[in-house]
Amino acid sequence: MEQAATTLPDDVSGEADDHFHDECGVFGIYGRQDAAAIVTLGLHALQHRGQEAAGIVSYDGAQFHVERHQGLIGDSFTKQAVIDSLKGNRAIGHTRYATTGGAGLRNVQPFFAELAGGGFAVAHNGNITNAMTIQRRLQKEGSIFSSTSDTETILHLIATSKERDTNARFIDAVRQLEGAFSLVALTAKKMIGCRDPLGIRPLVLGDLDGAWILASETVALDIIGARFVRDLKPGEMVVITSKGIESHFPFEPAKSRFCIFEYVYFARPDSTIEGRNVYAVRKAIGAELARENPVDADIVVPVPDSGTPAAIGFAQAAGLPFELGIIRNHYVGRTFIQPGDAIRHMGVKLKHNANRRMIEGKRVVLVDDSIVRGTTSQKIVQMVRDAGAREVHMRIASPPTRASCFYGVDTPEKAKLLASRMSVAEMAEFIRVDSLGFLSMDGLYRAVGEANRNNEAPQYCDACFSGEYPTALTDHEGSDNVRTLSLLAPAARG
Repeated sequence: MEQAATTLPDDVSGEADDHFHDECGVFGIYGRQDAAAIVTLGLHALQHRGQEAAGIVSYDGAQFHVERHQGLIGDSFTKQAVIDSLKGNRAIGHTRYATTGGAGLRNVQPFFAELAGGGFAVAHNGNITNAMTIQRRLQKEGSIFSSTSDTETILHLIATSKERDTNARFIDAVRQLEGAFSLVALTAKKMIGCRDPLGIRPLVLGDLDGAWILASETVALDIIGARFVRDLKPGEMVVITSKGIESHFPFEPAKSRFCIFEYVYFARPDSTIEGRNVYAVRKAIGAELARENPVDADIVVPVPDSGTPAAIGFAQAAGLPFELGIIRNHYVGRTFIQPGDAIRHMGVKLKHNANRRMIEGKRVVLVDDSIVRGTTSQKIVQMVRDAGAREVHMRIASPPTRASCFYGVDTPEKAKLLASRMSVAEMAEFIRVDSLGFLSMDGLYRAVGEANRNNEAPQYCDACFSGEYPTALTDHEGSDNVRTLSLLAPAARG
C-alpha cells in the first residue's frame, strides 16, 4: 500500500511509517449550485483521513460527471477546469488511503456505474469484511469487477438486487454487508447516507443555507460555514431529495460500537464526534495517563503532532511544564528526493528534530498516541538522548496495540505489532527508554466519559487493543491475524 503523503516514504526512512494510517473520508451535498466546489472544500478538511487519492461525482439534472485523481485534494481539485467540469447542484466526494484493494486509479472512489435504474455513485469509509466472499459469489453469477476495492461490491449488490426501487435495492445490498461502513451515494434524484448497524465509523448531517450535507467529521462543516445538525445513528439510512430528508432503519437494532481510536488518533482535534470534542477527549486521555503512570520528570514533550493534546493533558495533571522539545517538519512528502545511503540513514530526522535547548540535561516524558512497530519510537528516543536528555520516559495515550484492525484502518499484521509479541518491560528495553507506560483500557473509557470498559458489552470497538471484534470477519477467518472472535449475539451483529 502506498504511503500517505504526510509521512516519510519507505525509500527515505528505510522502513514503513510507524503509525496507523487514516482510513478514508466522505462528503456529499444536495441542493447547491456550486456543489463540486463545496465538496472540494469539505474534502480539504478531511484530508487527514486519506492522502493517496480523491474523487468527486456530480449530477447536473441531465448527466453525471466524474473526476478521480491520485494525490492530495490540492493536486487536482483546485484547478478551475476540473471544478467547472463537475456541474450540478449535488455531488459526493471521497479522499482515500488504501486499506483494501491496493493503490491505483481504478480503486479511487466514488465508484460510478450506469445501472438499470439509472446512474449510481457510491463512496465508502470503512471496510467490508465479507467483500471477497460476496465478490466470488457474484463473479460466479456473471458479474465483472473493474477494481479490487471492497466498495465496488456495493454497486454490484444494488445492480443485481431483485427489489423494485432504489431505496429497497440499496437496503437489500447493505443488509448483506459485514464490517464497518459509512456510505454516501448519489442518484439522479437523491443522495443517500448510511452507517453500519454498530456505527463503527462516523457520519454527520449538516445544513448549508438549505442544502443538506453528509460528512465524515464536523470539521468539514466548519470549513464551509455549515450548521451541524446531528450524527447519523448507528444503522440509520437517510434519503435526501428535493422534497427533504427521510430517515430509515433497515437493520436490526444493535448496541453502538463506535471506533474508540477515532478519539485517540484518527479524527481531527477540532472535530466533534458522537457528541464529544476530540481535543477535549485527548486532553482527558493525557490526564488519565498521568494519574495512572506518574513519573519524576522535569518536562513533558509531545511526539508531534498527534501526541500534543494528550501531552498537554498529561502536563496539566502532573503539574509539569509542557515544552515543544521536538519540532516536526510539515513539508516532508513522497516527492522529497531520491536518497543515497547517507540520506537514507537520516531516517526520522527528516520529519522530526530535537529542540536541544528545551531538553538538554532534563528528565523528559515523551507522550505519543500509540506504538505500532516501535521503530519510530526507538529513533525518537535516541534523538532525544543525543540532544542531551538526562532521562527519557515514554507514556502512550492508549492501551498496547495488540491486534490488527479490519474496519477500514491500514494496520500491520498482528505479528508485526510490537505489543503482540513483547511485554511492556521488553518494549521499554527495545525502544531504550528509562520507563514506559500505557493508558489502561478502563482509563481510555473514563476519558471518553464512561465509568470503565464493560467486558460483557463494551461501549466502543476497541479490537486493536483487545482483539475482540464486534462483527464477523468472514474473509479473514483462519488467518494468523485473527484469534478466536468474541462476537456479540447475532441480533447485535446486524
